[in-house]
Amino acid sequence: MEKQILAVASYEKQKYFIEPKFEALPEEIQKELKVICVLTAQKLCCTFLIGFKKEGDIYFETIKSKQCIDFDDIGAELEIKKIQLENKDLLKALKVWYIVFFTEQGEKLKQELLKKVNF
Repeated sequence: MEKQILAVASYEKQKYFIEPKFEALPEEIQKELKVICVLTAQKLCCTFLIGFKKEGDIYFETIKSKQCIDFDDIGAELEIKKIQLENKDLLKALKVWYIVFFTEQGEKLKQELLKKVNF
């Protein structure tokens, strides 16, 4: 299963990163992703990342710091479920965007649409 990181925030290093190839996302969506990543990293005291699996499914990952002895794995899972619930529309739109622009399936879809409009 091939994974691609979309965005990541580190509580320990106080840094945020969005993968340059995904900077074509609208600015508002990038801001929402930053807020989600940074707040979650701070709340859980970890490195938090959002990414895409090969076919467009979105995944979340927490990486606890070696210095953090009281990281709550169950709390992290609950926080991820909360993010999925509260941001359902955003995550669905991200998945569709990724499929259309970064997968073979999306390329086929674009070709079919171009044929229909006679380009």
